[in-house]
Amino acid sequence: MSKKSKILFLCTGNSCRSQMAEAWTRELKSEIFEAYSAGVAPKGIDPRAIKAMAEVGIDISGQTSKDIEAVRHLDFAHVVTLCDNANESCPFFPGKTRRIHRGFDDPPKLAAGAASEEAAMAFYRRVREEIRAFVEQFPLSLAEG
Repeated sequence: MSKKSKILFLCTGNSCRSQMAEAWTRELKSEIFEAYSAGVAPKGIDPRAIKAMAEVGIDISGQTSKDIEAVRHLDFAHVVTLCDNANESCPFFPGKTRRIHRGFDDPPKLAAGAASEEAAMAFYRRVREEIRAFVEQFPLSLAEG
């Protein structure tokens, strides 16, 4: 049996997009990847991200928002930045780590001006599905980065 590749999803707050990507990878690609997420300035899990993932049967309520320093000791095959800020402030990972940037819209920012909770959740659902599509294409989508 081959060893799983470690993959890190990095965002600014490790509250939404990176949490979704970690969960989707565990759900869809756990046979080949060991998924982690972290943030350059973690701020806790977004309740709407928890709700959006629960709608598709994935519970992320037990995941925690982590600083990148909490996972620096791990040997990652891939580090995927999911927002421009994380891409710009991503620290150097030594060795054979492949760094990939795949930006997704920020649901909390988009939802800030929403007229209703349902309208706000629409942004989370859209980004959730975009991240799912990205993860479904692993490992091919990682080669495109």
